[in-house]
This record gives sequence, C-alpha cells and structure tokens, in this order.
Amino acid sequence: MKITVIGAGNVGATCAQAIAEKELANEVILLDIKDGLSEGKSLDMWQTAPIHLYDSRVKGYTNDYSKTAGSEVVVITSGLPRKPGMSRDDLIATNAGIVKSVTENVIAHSPDAKIIVVSNPLDVMTYVAYLTSKIDSRKVFGMAGILDTARYRAFLADALNVSPKDIQAVLMGGHGDTMVPLPRYTTVSGIPVTELIDEETLNAIIERTKKGGGELVNLMGTSAWYAPGAAAAQMVEAIVRDQKRIFPCCAWLTGEYGLSNIYLGVPVKLGKAGIEEIIELKLTDDEMNLLKQSASAVKEVMDVYDSMSKASV
Repeated sequence: MKITVIGAGNVGATCAQAIAEKELANEVILLDIKDGLSEGKSLDMWQTAPIHLYDSRVKGYTNDYSKTAGSEVVVITSGLPRKPGMSRDDLIATNAGIVKSVTENVIAHSPDAKIIVVSNPLDVMTYVAYLTSKIDSRKVFGMAGILDTARYRAFLADALNVSPKDIQAVLMGGHGDTMVPLPRYTTVSGIPVTELIDEETLNAIIERTKKGGGELVNLMGTSAWYAPGAAAAQMVEAIVRDQKRIFPCCAWLTGEYGLSNIYLGVPVKLGKAGIEEIIELKLTDDEMNLLKQSASAVKEVMDVYDSMSKASV
C-alpha cells in the first residue's frame, strides 16, 4: 500500500512521519516542488526507523507525480501562509491555483485515491479539490474538526486536570472563528462536561479554541504543524484500517442539517470508502442558528472562489 503526502513543509513532514511510525503503508511518498526538500526530509525520517522501530519506507521526490501512482490516500498540505499585506482574496487565489494543480496531478496518477485536504482556507480549498477531481464527494474531504476538537480537549484537560484520553467532543461548522463547539456533546468518561466546569470557564475555553490557530501564530510567527500533521495522519489511519471512526470532518453537504452544496465541518463515519456516513445530530435552535451563521461565512468564501473561476474563463 502507498500513501502520499503533497507538501513537505512542517505540516506535511509531520504528517508523513506520523503515518510512517504508525506503519499505515509500505511506502510513504513525500512530494514537494522545492528541489531536495522532500528527499532530505524523507531521508532524515527513514533514519529514525531503527530508533522508532517501524518498517514503512519514506521516500521523497521533487515534483514527480509518477511516483505517487496507485496511492490509497493522498494528503494535500500544499499552499502558502497568509503574508502581511495579503488580502483574503489574494490567499484564496494563490492557494486555489496550487490545490487545483496538485489535485489534477493526483487524480491523473491515483484516480481511486481518497483525498484529504489540509491547505488553507480549509473549507474552500476542499471545495476546489472536489470540483477539480470530479470524483465522488465521499472521497474528498478536509481536515479541520479533528484539529479543532484536539485543541478544545487539550484546553479542557488542563482546566479540569484530567487525562485528555478521557475527553470526547464534537465541533461543527467552518474552520476558524465561526466554528461551533457543542458543550452538550462534550463528555469526560461519559460525564457531561457541564457538570464538571462552570459556564464562564467553559465559554473562555471555547473562545480560545476558535482562535487556537491565531494564538500559535502569535507565539511562533508561523502556523502550527504538530497537531495538524497528527490530525491528518489519524484520518489516514481510519481509512486504511477501515476503522469507521466518528470524526468531525469538512464534508460536502447535500441537504444534511438543511444545508446543500457546501463543504462544512460535521461528524462523519470515516472508513475504507472515505466518508461512509454523515451523522445528523439533533441540534437545539441556538446551535442550528450558530451552524447556519458559520455556513454563511464559509459560503461567502466559496462564492469568492466561484467568482474568480468565472472571471478566469
């Protein structure tokens, strides 16, 4: 089995290393456009195999998609971070061009692959990959909810002084400030979190989660990579091992939650076929209103891309 990660930056390299250490495939292909970057990082990773005791062979290549042929899963992390003076539309235009080109090459060599998009802006980049690939939407989805819930659970573990292993949570909506955490569906070993923490502290944690990416950028001057890379690798594991895990993922909606023709974060069952089921939770009126607000914000960004696409035709 072969798994490919496109983009050998911090997120892509971290994801590839996690996939290798979990021994999810015989070959892990790392691809980048920068000469020598994938080759160097993959060689460095392979030299950890005798230390971490894994057999997955990590191989790096520069812009040679023929080496990715027959991949079971492809993770797309390619794209540029937003720079000072760059508008949101500039970022969309730049990264959409990158994701479109990557997806065309991926599908040309691995038409049956499941595609996990990590590139930002996440929701619209997943939309770009779906439109470009022209394959079943159940095989094209984005990584956001797993990362967001991981941050949420980590913050709760700190506040409650408990193991993060015991915390389960669901977040919905877009990736960013409009995400919709659901305290009603947050538990600690089955105990509702609202019984263990006061409302003010919980709300502060939710707000911190919404701005979790920005907090890290402010601290480091660049975006995160350990948690995003690990989150994408967890999705890969659920697919190749057919685990049928319930994860929040960025999925194409066709009427679920009263929403259609939009990529949005919702709980799904993830297995060998990709998204095997979209799970519809019973939301309160307030929760549904927040989800619709988030959907409107995501749709606005998707419309920006659609306008750009029409203008370029």
